[in-house]
Amino acid sequence: MSAAPWYAQSPYGIRFEWGPAGAERIRQGCACVVVVDVLSFTTAVTVVVEAGTRVFPYAWRDETAATFAKDKGARLAVGRKAVSEESPWSLSPAALRRAPTADRLVLPSPNGSSISAAAASAGATVVAGSLRNARATGRWLSANGFGSPERPVAVIASGERWSDGSLRPALEDLLGAGAVIAALADAGREGLSPEAFNAHASFRTTADVTSAVADCASGRELIAYGFAEDVAVATEVDGSGTVPVLTDEGFVAAT
Repeated sequence: MSAAPWYAQSPYGIRFEWGPAGAERIRQGCACVVVVDVLSFTTAVTVVVEAGTRVFPYAWRDETAATFAKDKGARLAVGRKAVSEESPWSLSPAALRRAPTADRLVLPSPNGSSISAAAASAGATVVAGSLRNARATGRWLSANGFGSPERPVAVIASGERWSDGSLRPALEDLLGAGAVIAALADAGREGLSPEAFNAHASFRTTADVTSAVADCASGRELIAYGFAEDVAVATEVDGSGTVPVLTDEGFVAAT
């Protein structure tokens, strides 16, 4: 699908969009796509990649995911509530910290994971960004020449989904994307699209990011279901120096 230049946010070097449909339109012409899914795909990716695991994104947790994991020689993450001694890996960052380190892991997610896989298939460099590694991500992008009109970067807030499958913009992803964009700006990159500028401003003007994420709809949902620890891990702002880059279908730490 070809995007009109206004939807692609040309000619800005740093661009911002929402969800799978936005990512599909804006990634064309971008050298790099940073996927942000704070609660919890990209946060989970940072946790396991910094432990040495290669993470394969996959859109759905269904029978095809098991086949995909088998083909990759990887463990398959289960739902948060399905964690067991036999299957200790899930989308929960806290559970992943407690689980044995897997060499290879398939981590299904209908939002961040599906966006990552689709962007990689289109030929862009794909990075997993979050509040945990925003500063490291911005520095890595700048050091590798991304974020200029010649090598644009698209920062995607994955968002969540309503029951009908439509996009639910999520505050935690807006703040995570804004944090990455702020780090790019701090690294000397200019040329923010208006969309990117306002995501950046949302992060800069939020006095207490941790409290905002914990008290937004997604944070309150996870806490109500007993996963407050996941929210705590996700709000370890700049607690990680790991930058996961999608290489040969799996996320590994950038060198």
